[in-house]
Amino acid sequence: MNNSDEMSRNIDDAKIEQVSNEDKVLANLVSKPATRNNATKKLKLMASKSADTSLEGGCLWERHKLDNQVPKMATTEHPKSNNLSEKIEAVSGQNPNTQQNIPHLYYFWKSLEHQYPPGFFKKVVAEIIATYMLVFVTCGSAALSAGDEHKVSKLGASVAGGLIVTVMIYAVGHISGAHMNPAVTLAFAAVRHFPWKQVPVYAVAQLTGAISASFTLAILLHPIKHIGTTSPSGTHIQALVMEIVVTFSMMFITSAVATDTKAIGELAGIAVGSAVCITSILAGPISGGSMNPARTIGPAIASSYYDGIWVYVAGPIGGTLLGAWSYNLIRVNDRPTHEISPGSLSFKLRRMRSNEQHLDTKEQPLNSV
Repeated sequence: MNNSDEMSRNIDDAKIEQVSNEDKVLANLVSKPATRNNATKKLKLMASKSADTSLEGGCLWERHKLDNQVPKMATTEHPKSNNLSEKIEAVSGQNPNTQQNIPHLYYFWKSLEHQYPPGFFKKVVAEIIATYMLVFVTCGSAALSAGDEHKVSKLGASVAGGLIVTVMIYAVGHISGAHMNPAVTLAFAAVRHFPWKQVPVYAVAQLTGAISASFTLAILLHPIKHIGTTSPSGTHIQALVMEIVVTFSMMFITSAVATDTKAIGELAGIAVGSAVCITSILAGPISGGSMNPARTIGPAIASSYYDGIWVYVAGPIGGTLLGAWSYNLIRVNDRPTHEISPGSLSFKLRRMRSNEQHLDTKEQPLNSV
């Protein structure tokens, strides 16, 4: 009995020692995921040896428990393995789920580049800057002239508006056309001087510049509540008619100097700026002389003041359309060269032709010989 007890104790001690060795191997497996396959083979080999020794000791070792436990612990996946595989699939583009997570802004930008001509977005930026400067100067001077201290006179505000239009036409006119006005852009498109598909983008750019300038003025001129807002002094109908008339005049002059090849294009900035200055002096006491929906909408949003805002949207749009169509009606088209009669030629050209005919008559006898 004593011998059998000692043998069983020795077998139990061997089991405990072997289990502790297996735990150490499993711990190494978890810390080193790269050696899983080799370690799994070692554990299975140890399990088979332990089963053989247990049978020799007269005690059946439950081998199926080891077979079930070892693969589960040995094949435990590293927590970062899934993320690594997802990153590899994302880079290679093989995972369709990751392709759906790519931002759509890139594809939207590329589609815009294909729809619009090269350099179009430079024009958009130019319109934002030009409209920002226009609203900043006109609304800033108007707000200062309406203050109690009257730091800027009414005449000074009108002159400042005309001068900033002149300056910005010469600054960005060769880039974007220096519309600075959604109504002007719409009128140019109506008479086929501007692509229709670019009108919404230009309008958004102009409104962006106007709103940004208005909020800038609201910060700089904080005590003043209404920053350059326009509202009818009389009835809305009076203000509407005034806006149509002054905007018609401005657009008529703009069409003449900017779209007609016979006009002196170098003076377009001076002509349009002078027209804005003169008409704003006249329309200021009645309607405020906006002539520009962006110039009204921007300060209205910044000041939360929307009294009669429809007048300054419908009036300028109607006035610019009438002005552009009216100039197209009186535009003189160039006649083809074959339709020019000798009587309409200048004196110099007729004299040159007579001299050429005289030389031909002198050379004729020589050619006949």
